[in-house]
Amino acid sequence: MIVVGFLYGVTGVVFALPSNNVRQWRLAAWVLSAALYATHIGYERFRLGDSSLATASHAATAVALGAFILAGAATIHKAVATSPAPYSRFMLAFVIWPLITAVPAFLVALVAGTVLTRLRRSV
Repeated sequence: MIVVGFLYGVTGVVFALPSNNVRQWRLAAWVLSAALYATHIGYERFRLGDSSLATASHAATAVALGAFILAGAATIHKAVATSPAPYSRFMLAFVIWPLITAVPAFLVALVAGTVLTRLRRSV
């Protein structure tokens, strides 16, 4: 869970570095993050045999950790580069970004875990 969360954060930071073809790099970051997310859910459900609730909790925690890392990177960037946004918004990002990413990640992983369990039982 911690490793996957760290990978989310690193992906977001590293793929934001190139200044050319920004859309393609962002799309690549989304695709890699989606692959990490799906792999994490599959690993939790099939390899570890965790319940749907545990899988969803672990996936959401990893996503929240990645968002927290991104908020930290944005705050560091704010300190280094000039930005018109107030510094307080960056401090607020440490709370808001993990929340707004973890809640949907939990719900999607919960549904995915339940569907995977039902599919596995029917086969």
